[in-house]
Amino acid sequence: MGSTDEFLSAAIGFPAVIFGAALVVIICFWLLVLAGAAGHDSFDADLDTGPVGLGGVPVSVSVSLLIVFAWFGSLTGTVLLRHSGTDSTARAVLAVAVLAGSLLVAWAAVRLLVHRFRRFFPAEPPPSRLDFVGSVCTIRTGTVTTTFGQAEVVSRDGSTAIVQVRRAESFPSAAGSPVSGPGAEDAPLALGGSGLLYAYDEDGEFFWVAPYDAALDPGPNR
Repeated sequence: MGSTDEFLSAAIGFPAVIFGAALVVIICFWLLVLAGAAGHDSFDADLDTGPVGLGGVPVSVSVSLLIVFAWFGSLTGTVLLRHSGTDSTARAVLAVAVLAGSLLVAWAAVRLLVHRFRRFFPAEPPPSRLDFVGSVCTIRTGTVTTTFGQAEVVSRDGSTAIVQVRRAESFPSAAGSPVSGPGAEDAPLALGGSGLLYAYDEDGEFFWVAPYDAALDPGPNR
């Protein structure tokens, strides 16, 4: 049997075929990333690899390396096993050992690489309430006063949050000019209305909100 035939036979045999199928999926995923149809961090919110020592890099990177090393290890183990001269029963048992050993060696190798290169993947800062400053919200209480009020705001990832809001006797309008005087207290901030979160009070843990009218917003290019 030629070396090419031996390689193909080992690649489609157990246990290399298991990691080979996973490798095809990994290759397709990275092609989608290169085409811009997927993000390299697509699975970071769904899977936490920290408990197994692979945290600190995107999940797609650590899992891809794990599959590649496990496939290579299982392929090498399968070839060596076929040259060992063992009978079919013993070979089947040893094939399972090759499967487990390949995963273990791959995990150790990826863990070492992650430990060395995780500094090149700085962790994103945790979400902050300050991220909501400048956002448009929807009032969820009957009214908003200087001491009471709640509003619903949409975060960057599309989720919604209920935040505490307060109005001031003088606050900036949506267009950026201050609204003050008798008219400020009469400005609408009622249930279902829109407001602009223009500042955050860390001591009181609430946002200062002003009435917002999209029709009066000049926009960045006007």
